[in-house]
Amino acid sequence: MSSKTSPKIKTKHLLQHETKRKVLTKFILVLLVFVGYFIFIAKKYGVQQGFFVSILSWSFFVLCTPIADAGFLLDFPFRLITKIKMLFSEITVWIIAISLNLYTFFIHPEIYSKTPLLNFFKHILEQPIPFWLIIFISALGTFVSIKFGDELLDKVNHHERTSYHRHKKKFRFLIMIFLVVLALILYDFLLKKMNIDIPL
Repeated sequence: MSSKTSPKIKTKHLLQHETKRKVLTKFILVLLVFVGYFIFIAKKYGVQQGFFVSILSWSFFVLCTPIADAGFLLDFPFRLITKIKMLFSEITVWIIAISLNLYTFFIHPEIYSKTPLLNFFKHILEQPIPFWLIIFISALGTFVSIKFGDELLDKVNHHERTSYHRHKKKFRFLIMIFLVVLALILYDFLLKKMNIDIPL
């Protein structure tokens, strides 16, 4: 069997195995949040523009958070259908998210003004140095967390997750760094919104 693929997961295993049950629960929760967000945005901007705002918001969580929850919406069903590990499909997720923002940033930048979240996202995108550091940290965290996700689907019980138990402290440290960087960017964003200039 290729290192890119895993054994087929049977539907009953998603309920019987404690690790797979956790992944299924996570997927359902993330899906409900996304659908709820889309309904809220669609009521405000209409279905077509609401969908675009929703997937652009989705791309923020792909590129600017170190946990692969947003990409998981595509990774998990893709893994079930193809048996290809989520680690590899997440690369496609990142290509989609980056391409979407290249198109929006240069062709329809006004979309970023639709919500405070997207406004904040544009603030990050406009300043590669130093704010793209958060994208780099998020990439590291995302691909580590998606590897943990693959391990959940490959095992039956939590105690079998050797990779997670070996690297969980490093991952938590990465999350702490992410939170510090995020706080600094948010601080800078709020200062600019209030037109406050603090000289270095």
